[in-house]
Amino acid sequence: MVPRYSRPEMTAIWSPINRYRIWFEIEALACEAMAELGDMPKEAAKVIRERGDAAMAAFSEADVARIDEIEAVTRHDVIAFLTWLAEKIGPESRFVHLGMTSSDVLDTCFSVQLVQATDLLLQDLDSVLAALKKQAFAHKNTVTIGRSHAIHAEPTSFGLKIAGHYAEFARNRERLLAARKEIAICAISGAVGTYAHIDPRVEDFVAERLGLAAEDVSTQVIPRDRHAAFFCALGVIASGIERLAVEVRHLQRSEVREAEEFFHPGQKGSSAMPHKRNPVLSENLTGLARLIRSHVVPALENVALWHERDISHSAVERNIGPDATIGLDFALMRLAGMMDKLVVYPERMMANLESLGGVVHSGEVLLALARSGISREDAYRIVQHNAMETWTKLGQPDGLSFRENLDKDPEVAGRVDAKILDEAMDCTRHLVAVDRIFNKIFG
Repeated sequence: MVPRYSRPEMTAIWSPINRYRIWFEIEALACEAMAELGDMPKEAAKVIRERGDAAMAAFSEADVARIDEIEAVTRHDVIAFLTWLAEKIGPESRFVHLGMTSSDVLDTCFSVQLVQATDLLLQDLDSVLAALKKQAFAHKNTVTIGRSHAIHAEPTSFGLKIAGHYAEFARNRERLLAARKEIAICAISGAVGTYAHIDPRVEDFVAERLGLAAEDVSTQVIPRDRHAAFFCALGVIASGIERLAVEVRHLQRSEVREAEEFFHPGQKGSSAMPHKRNPVLSENLTGLARLIRSHVVPALENVALWHERDISHSAVERNIGPDATIGLDFALMRLAGMMDKLVVYPERMMANLESLGGVVHSGEVLLALARSGISREDAYRIVQHNAMETWTKLGQPDGLSFRENLDKDPEVAGRVDAKILDEAMDCTRHLVAVDRIFNKIFG
């Protein structure tokens, strides 16, 4: 991911320095486990740990360059690292990587990095949830128009709209926790996963120290259905981001103007039109969501590896691992900031609601007429006729409001009490269940 859409906390997880430190930790833990089992001298394991820790503490870009230099000859990244490590440790390095295969290091390291990334993403989701909760309660009773097919439907609460997004992101948090559990896996099983050259207890030891679970059947690599599920979870979260971003983009349109992104002092909206206040954050989030979701299909295609392993997944994961998590981290924090500072215009919401002359109350009027003894079929015909009369003459000199058209309709006048129509056209009727819904969502 390009620096423009990256945060240092997440990019550090995918840096070569972090990767090599994890590689060493896996190797050192395996040595310590083998020493406890009597498969190598304890003194050798101690030397490996002490000299390796010192080397990793002093690890720099020069060391990265040295490993790259070795890899240019070996054409094998793990062997290049082990060669560099041997230069730092000395003769005891002959015990490093005993009975292990490259995937033991690579896959377990990838799991650690994904767990580290997930823990940061969970913090990001908490920030989004906090911002959404704040806005939901602030506008719990702010009446706005609900839309279906982008057309005015019936009144609702703006806080309730936001609460719906909160509930979705709460589900996304649970999805991410499940994805974390599925990907927090260690595999130290050797060539083709049979433990022929390494005791299974080494895997258990390493897994426990790294906060992972041991893979059931590794086949030399951790099965990629786990990774597919992880990236699918990220894709679903990205879709939730886009759904909220699209809502904000619509509400900020000049014709709507019910809410807008905070416009910072000194901010410019257009190089040519000084009046512009564009929804640049939500548009950016829409684009990032597309990018994050684009990593889902390659992750799914990685599941079908040949036999016990191949490396067709490798190049894919070296790209989508960093890009998907870095992109989602940036997007979530941008979303949290955008929603925390969202500017809401309740007066404009009410003006838009009333702009169609009251036809948005047609559903309640239909029910009122039916309760008054008129058949539902006739009630629908009457209400639709008066609504269309209002709709088609909006803004014209002879145009009447929905209520005025109902009052002069002989099929309504005298059959339905005016008080009943007043109640049917009261916006607060649509807020009666808001407290109950909020209790379900927020407790």
